Amino acid sequence: MERKDGPVLGIESSCDETAAAILAPDGRILAERVLSQIADHAAFGGVVPEIAARAHLTALDAMVRDTLREAGLAFTDLAAIAATAGPGLIGGLLVGTGYAKGAAIASGVPYLAINHLEAHALTARLPGMAATPPAFPYLLLLLSGGHSQCVAVEGAGRYRLLGTTLDDAVGEAFDKTAKLLGLPYPGGPALEVFAREGTPNVPLPRPLLHRAGCDFSFSGLKTAVALLVAAEPPGPLSRQRAANIAASFQAAVTDILGDRLEHALAMCPDATAIIIAGGVAANTAIRTRLALVAATVGKPLIAPPLRLCTDNAVMVAWAGLERLAAGFSSTLDAPCKPRWPLEAISNLAPTPVIPAKAGIPDTPDHGSHRFPLSRE
Repeated sequence: MERKDGPVLGIESSCDETAAAILAPDGRILAERVLSQIADHAAFGGVVPEIAARAHLTALDAMVRDTLREAGLAFTDLAAIAATAGPGLIGGLLVGTGYAKGAAIASGVPYLAINHLEAHALTARLPGMAATPPAFPYLLLLLSGGHSQCVAVEGAGRYRLLGTTLDDAVGEAFDKTAKLLGLPYPGGPALEVFAREGTPNVPLPRPLLHRAGCDFSFSGLKTAVALLVAAEPPGPLSRQRAANIAASFQAAVTDILGDRLEHALAMCPDATAIIIAGGVAANTAIRTRLALVAATVGKPLIAPPLRLCTDNAVMVAWAGLERLAAGFSSTLDAPCKPRWPLEAISNLAPTPVIPAKAGIPDTPDHGSHRFPLSRE
């Protein structure tokens, strides 16, 4: 089937945001919706997979139809329907991809299974993100609750992993440290705000600082905070002491990330730009430090607006447009993948764009999956 030019619908349901967005072929956002589940999970101090999946199931159909209505479109006007197929919580992934496949069958348009990390990686090329969209290759620093990675982005579907976390992801370390300090969920944003009240005068380690390569380690830093808190006198920490620990933790993280970025740039000297993405990329202190590193090497730093740092469907729809342009499509039996490393999709040959109405496939065997504890 020859590729049809037109808007792409993106669906995101990999964790605790239900989202839908429609992008024109040139990347203009025609309509978008995001529903956060933070209130549903706050009492548990983290995302509960079953609650998340049921919330996606309840909200998704009305959200997609509202998004189409705002854009003045019908399903049959679309060039493709793209949905996050991994990595993420399997329940939510099944809801989003199942809906997308059903809509694709009903409307006879192609289905695109999108890697959530690739969607983050390509967001920087969305029109309006920078004065000039970055040319390949560029360097991606992906910072979230589930991932800390340095990736050379060489093209849509072409990724080279330079470094990754050896233990905790940076967002996970933020959330766990916030919990140790008695801050509310979600912990990362709360800690950033609280740190402004403190002074970074508490000695804390900076794991892997100045080491070769650009791998990360945050478990030791988180443990150091836990030991500090445990050594305090019985009872709640004073607000000033807690704020100082928060500020010191954030300063340690920014030092680590700045150092790792410097090493990553040495490993990818032909990078045209530095891109930061993922929920932790919304942190102002981290953005400031990474901007200094970028300025030192004379490369532009591109960071999505705060609303596009966290999970959203705009990036999913844009990844769909990029993959269509590169000649990629997905079959209707494409499975969900709770664990789907970005580098695993590299070097795949483009595939013909397949009309969904070619038939309903047999139900794929998704195998045995367990729910990841990370946010992505």
